Amino acid sequence: MFDLGALAEEVLPDDEGLFARDVDGQLIRVEKATARELDESLSLTINGETLTVRKAVPTRDSQGNVINDPDGAPVPRLTTIFDAASRAFVKRPGDPNPIPTLCHKEHLPPIGVCRVCLVEATEETPRGRRSRLVPSCVQRVSEGMIVHTIDSPDRQAAARVRAATSIVVELLMADHLPADGEVAPGNELSAVAHRLGIDQSRFWASNAHRGCDDSSKMISVDHEQCILCGRCQRGCNWVKHNEVIGRSGKGYQTRIAFDLDDPMGHSSCVSCGECAVSCPTGALEFKPTFIETQIARLRDELRKDGQDGDIVTADELIGYPLFSGIPYKFLQFNGAAVVRRRLEAGDVLCREGDYGSTAFVIMDGEFEVFLSGTRGAVRNRPAGGFFGWLGGLKTVAEKVGGKAKLADVGAAALGENERIIRNQDDVILGEMTCMNRYPRSATVVATRPGEVLEIKRNVLYMLQRNSVSRQILDRVYRERSLRGQLSGLPIFRSLSDEDKLKAASFLRDKADLVSVDPGQTIFRQGDLADHYYVIRLGFVKISQEDGLAQRVLNYLGPGNGFGEIGLLSTLGDRWSEEFEDLRAGTRTATCAALDHVELIRIDGDDFRELLERFPELRDPLIREAKEILRRDAADRHRLQSLKSDDFLDQGLYLAQSLLVLDLERCTRCDECTKACADTHQGVTRLVREGLRFDKYLVASSCRSCLDPYCLVGCPVDAIHRNGDSLEIEIEDYCIGCGLCSDNCPYGNINMHGFPKQEVDAKGKLRTVYQEIDGRKLPVVQQRATTCDLCKSIDGKPSCVYACPHDAAFRMTGEELLRRTQTQ
Repeated sequence: MFDLGALAEEVLPDDEGLFARDVDGQLIRVEKATARELDESLSLTINGETLTVRKAVPTRDSQGNVINDPDGAPVPRLTTIFDAASRAFVKRPGDPNPIPTLCHKEHLPPIGVCRVCLVEATEETPRGRRSRLVPSCVQRVSEGMIVHTIDSPDRQAAARVRAATSIVVELLMADHLPADGEVAPGNELSAVAHRLGIDQSRFWASNAHRGCDDSSKMISVDHEQCILCGRCQRGCNWVKHNEVIGRSGKGYQTRIAFDLDDPMGHSSCVSCGECAVSCPTGALEFKPTFIETQIARLRDELRKDGQDGDIVTADELIGYPLFSGIPYKFLQFNGAAVVRRRLEAGDVLCREGDYGSTAFVIMDGEFEVFLSGTRGAVRNRPAGGFFGWLGGLKTVAEKVGGKAKLADVGAAALGENERIIRNQDDVILGEMTCMNRYPRSATVVATRPGEVLEIKRNVLYMLQRNSVSRQILDRVYRERSLRGQLSGLPIFRSLSDEDKLKAASFLRDKADLVSVDPGQTIFRQGDLADHYYVIRLGFVKISQEDGLAQRVLNYLGPGNGFGEIGLLSTLGDRWSEEFEDLRAGTRTATCAALDHVELIRIDGDDFRELLERFPELRDPLIREAKEILRRDAADRHRLQSLKSDDFLDQGLYLAQSLLVLDLERCTRCDECTKACADTHQGVTRLVREGLRFDKYLVASSCRSCLDPYCLVGCPVDAIHRNGDSLEIEIEDYCIGCGLCSDNCPYGNINMHGFPKQEVDAKGKLRTVYQEIDGRKLPVVQQRATTCDLCKSIDGKPSCVYACPHDAAFRMTGEELLRRTQTQ
């Protein structure tokens, strides 16, 4: 019997271009990369241009996000010739890659089956310097390698590569292009043939016929046009994880198959469309009736809702630079996913607090971003004189300062009398709401006539999948917003305004922009500290190991930085001996993404150089880091002493300020609730209901949790901790979206309507009115409210002091536990 294994073992080194293998010794050669090679560089020449690239790059998923191993380290993948050529020659949308491909796309793992990406590579071998044709999508780069493509300035080398590639393409054309010559738009085989100047194949077509499948209502299958490139399989199984598509048959009868070779319409296919989007030929096409139905349905919805907008076709979209790297079939499939909106000066593009699932690509015009009104605050302050001595209060109107961090505008800080203007140079608005389903962080109004393309979430994901589109979005952010966001970092508080801008400018060109999937670990406790991070979009959870459990320390939103403690601990000359048990240069906590997170990553060496350039940063940062570590140590010691299961199940161990009512003393007079309402303009911050622990009622009032999930998602950063006491404070620029109320697991945050008030030009607070049915009524603005322990007044909880029976107490969870254990 013929032994294929023996034949493979007899293959000479010179023949490996024809008999390449993968890591399991099968089919193609993809040698295993090591983590060390991520930091090692080499030089090679492609088409006469000398390039320096890394030996390996991080493996990425279909959205361009780095794939990490279970330990949180990036999984390395060897840099291929195609990778190097793409990086060197494809810098803007529309730039042609000197290497054509059919079976490979940047968001898919390479398999090297079509051989259209052949190049001539010259490198050192055990027998000396040798040249050979190799598939560039799977061939790793090597030091000193010289590569020629079909566009090489070396005419002889280019002719050799072009001749080999043309033979492959002509063979594919003979069997897989329609005999009638009618090629659907987006057929990549036809486009490659046109690029090579091939009008017609010189070869006869095969007599084998594999048939068609019209059983699906959405996709038509033409097996005759299938080139068996495997892109549909990888799209279905690797990108979408549906595991529906495989292969059936042998030889010329080999074809893609659904489930156990069922018709597509009778299989477990979920009709996600990924296979047709991935297909480079006409083998998988969306049916015209399906596309027409989609577009007609959207037109009806727009008409029904009274919305303006024109549906943008795939033929038009593909002409825009930002969309030029997206597959035509995807734009065709999502024919109703992009709507053109034209606005006049004063038209509102989106309103703060509204939930949405779209982003806006700015084509023309100028837009101002702002909160609906600069809010004033009505405060109760201690009265002066005799009444103040008796504890009396007076109501005053105050102008509220502070800045809202707008999540939908790259965490841009909007303070009083500040304007944020965006135009087509900024490319996009609203991606935070689009990706994470958060409410709009601000109202956007056109300042002059303009035009935007409103895109749905799946289109934004596809833009992120394409490297050229990602580069456009990242470049715009780096040029337009990055310096401003960096200058507002908390670590720069001790710098002057001028030095803040200088420090931000120093970091801007050294920062990387990275994406993290929901739930993905950014780094783990105990890992080596190598980067400082700033959150651009999304929210990050910080936790520490406490035995076998994870204790949540905080949630950070857009505009916040983290990771500095591990880097500061390497400054041995300034790091106190009291933390000598802390291993220098290691992470003290675990950080993970709560949702889709975009990060600004700064290398540790650049962070340390920043401290050298601005030495006034060092002492405040070290003091703050020490305080955080002391507090964490105290919390760990406190939690280790807790042994009550009910106490832990009810989350009481996380509470720093419980409102506890002794039910043996309480007469249900409700004086506590009345006092709270009287203190806060008739809006009570507590409800005399809640969980019971022993003889105590834990009333529904803010607990000032150590794990405040209410902080997650606020689109304007209006809710946060109040200093080291860790109380929760809601600023007056709250937009009333209700997300914090939904997030609170104990129901301790409530939404209330307040008369909308603005500070006028004279600095006085006034109520905004509207006229309804001839009546002048105040505009009601929803706002979140929660207990702040009366810190906004005098710091004495009114509910406790109003109880006539000494039944109300404020205490920590630990104090409650001790009280029940000693009685």
